[in-house]
Amino acid sequence: MSLKPSIHWLFAFIPVTFALEHGHAAPPLVFFSAALSIVPIAALIVQATEHLSVHTGDAVGGLLNATFGNAPELIIAVVALRSGMVDLVRGSLVGAIYANILLAMGLAFLLGGMRYREQHYSAGATRMYSSMMFVAVVSLAIPSAIGRMTAADGTPLSLPGLQLGAAAILLGAYGLYLVFMLKTHPGIFKPEQGPTPDGHSHGPAWSVPRSVGTLVIASVGAAVVSEILVGAAEGTGEALGMSQAFIGMIFLAIVGGAAESGSAIAMGRKNRMDLAVSIALGSCIQIALFVAPVLVIASYFIGPQPFDLAFGKGQIAALFVAVLIAAVVANDGRSNWYKGVQLITVYAMTALALYLIPGG
Repeated sequence: MSLKPSIHWLFAFIPVTFALEHGHAAPPLVFFSAALSIVPIAALIVQATEHLSVHTGDAVGGLLNATFGNAPELIIAVVALRSGMVDLVRGSLVGAIYANILLAMGLAFLLGGMRYREQHYSAGATRMYSSMMFVAVVSLAIPSAIGRMTAADGTPLSLPGLQLGAAAILLGAYGLYLVFMLKTHPGIFKPEQGPTPDGHSHGPAWSVPRSVGTLVIASVGAAVVSEILVGAAEGTGEALGMSQAFIGMIFLAIVGGAAESGSAIAMGRKNRMDLAVSIALGSCIQIALFVAPVLVIASYFIGPQPFDLAFGKGQIAALFVAVLIAAVVANDGRSNWYKGVQLITVYAMTALALYLIPGG
């Protein structure tokens, strides 16, 4: 029996997390134990997705990874909505998109570029992802701008019809995006090159039932641990002097999106850049066009108050900047380690600014 250090050793933190939660331990202990528990679960999702993509192709593999990888983020948001923490939900949604575009794709470029001088992927597919992201951000900005308007007496306007209508339109756009990607124009998303010798795990590929079953079980585990995580997030922020903006946009976004981010980074290191880009950008599209509108609709059934798409001006501006930078850096279909540095630099500057916001 090998005693070689392995990421699977972190599975031991799952029972530790449950013990700390039921023992009413300090919030930072619960939070960081839950965060460590998610790491091996995310690695399991990476492994299952890699095996499944052998059968489905990179485009569908990236879509499946984004779907299962976003499950923890959706659970985190639902738990927070139940508690009426709508600002935290908005921050986590924006942070998840921001982290995938800049941090996950940046690390995929950086770590992949350290192993391969230059990596290639489909420029056409990347431009399509970028244009979809731009449309998604514009679609979020319209109800946000109107939602921030005030009536004559200074109270915020309440327009449930606008929010529900916007949610329905976004869901419709997401459905048509899937039809375009999987049915009418799948050729756009085909890889520029076949798998490299380093592209797959050693050993035979898992069967489809095993891969899907592993994805489902791992996603459920990530969701359960994420529920504990969000319960300790607010207390952790207070104990460590972190603002609510930092907790939502940085901490919860990174931990909740560990699965798809880890997948994108792993695929970048294996020189499977089409799958890495598909996971990182596809996850952002899914959050904006699917997760956000689903939360708007669900809030009328589970929350003490409706959730609306009234994102702050700074949040919308951050999304526009992220989409623009990603388009400029990634749309040529080639990556290297310094492009990764560029994306990570912007993310780090944003995180620093949020951390220094007093009481945010």
